Amino acid sequence: MPADGGEDIVVAAGCVLWRHSREEDGGPEICLVHRPKYDDWSHPKGKLKHAEDILSAALREVLEETGHHCAPGPRLGTVRYLAQGRPKEATYWAAEATDGAFTPNDEVDRIVWLPPAAARERLTQPRDRVLVDALLRAL
Repeated sequence: MPADGGEDIVVAAGCVLWRHSREEDGGPEICLVHRPKYDDWSHPKGKLKHAEDILSAALREVLEETGHHCAPGPRLGTVRYLAQGRPKEATYWAAEATDGAFTPNDEVDRIVWLPPAAARERLTQPRDRVLVDALLRAL
């Protein structure tokens, strides 16, 4: 615990990973990850490693969780919430998928690429839905 008696904040970073749809309109599709440990759908994100900068952590987490490399775009904002009783803040960027392929693992067993409205519906946490809107404003 910090000297002032406050709680340590868990710092995380992630991306709203997107690509151009293969449909004729070419609109964006958003990648969501399914975490079997929590049985939830979310944007790829994770905690920073020691001395890692926040954007590097976001890009690393996208690659680890989705198998995709990406080109970072604008910062979309920071979401603050309690995770297992501890304060957590996760900062997100828009990131366009460039290449890669998903391989299921213990942390993420599935990914889906969805149009924004469907992604908003599939997300488990309402706080993650505002990031879809932020991405659309940024594109």
